[in-house]
Amino acid sequence: MESAVLKIEKVNKKIGRQNILSDITLEIKQGEIVGLLGPNGSGKTTLIRLIVGLMKKSNGRITINGYSQDEHFQNAMTSVGAIIENPEFYSYLTGFENLELCAAMHVGISKNCIHEVVKRVRLDHAIHHKVKTYSLGMKQRLGIAQAILHKPDLLILDEPTNGLDPSGIKDFRQHLRTLVQEEGTSVLFATHLLHEVEELCHRMMIIQKGQIKATVDLRNINEQEQVLMNIQPVEKASSWLNAHGYTYELDGQHVLLQLNKESMPELNKQLVLAGFDVYEMTPQKESIESVFMKWTEGGTTDASTHQK
Repeated sequence: MESAVLKIEKVNKKIGRQNILSDITLEIKQGEIVGLLGPNGSGKTTLIRLIVGLMKKSNGRITINGYSQDEHFQNAMTSVGAIIENPEFYSYLTGFENLELCAAMHVGISKNCIHEVVKRVRLDHAIHHKVKTYSLGMKQRLGIAQAILHKPDLLILDEPTNGLDPSGIKDFRQHLRTLVQEEGTSVLFATHLLHEVEELCHRMMIIQKGQIKATVDLRNINEQEQVLMNIQPVEKASSWLNAHGYTYELDGQHVLLQLNKESMPELNKQLVLAGFDVYEMTPQKESIESVFMKWTEGGTTDASTHQK
């Protein structure tokens, strides 16, 4: 990983007396897909609007590709492509004509570049049709083409799979993976769907009530093993585990312990020698859902886990 493509330092947004965002600090490195996960109203869209300059922050600092948004706004924005909510087009023009208009806003984008991007998003068959004939999935593809036309280093997506059918969502994920792998593009992906984060992202940032509650490396989460144990007497066993430096949680009459399965036989031996009765030791893996629940006060948000 290289230096941060996007760096946000202690950013706040206040409207009237209400704090919409509080002390937001995050970084996204080259080639990362980072999921910004939170329910509707958590501050995701506000943060994205601040990054792309559609709103002004109250204080803090945003740096994109080394350029301060405050001091070098145009240079910073040159590195950004975005789809904010649903992409908008001139419906009476063709897809290609819409991309030509977008290309005219940048320097050095030829028709060959447009054709290359169209091929990348697999819209060749319909690019010369009027956009009013496009399905929602085709409009999303055209939106991606428009966002990556100038080869941005940072791609920002706000709920981009809204309204797509399962086939469209699958295609969308593949477009993003290809873009990241072939171009090294960094992606900030805002969503309220746990499943989308699990399928796409390298890291997950949980935002709730305008604050970043946690940052989780999803590349390592499957390596974080736990063991559910039935040990009696459980109260004395928990005291023993605490005294020996183990990280655990009590779950009724069970203990949920942070431990890889290779260490289970030795721990079992130590517990038996210490006089405890070990009835069960079951390896488990921590899920993204359990991490989300832990950092959002028991999952009291409306984040969905069921979207496929």
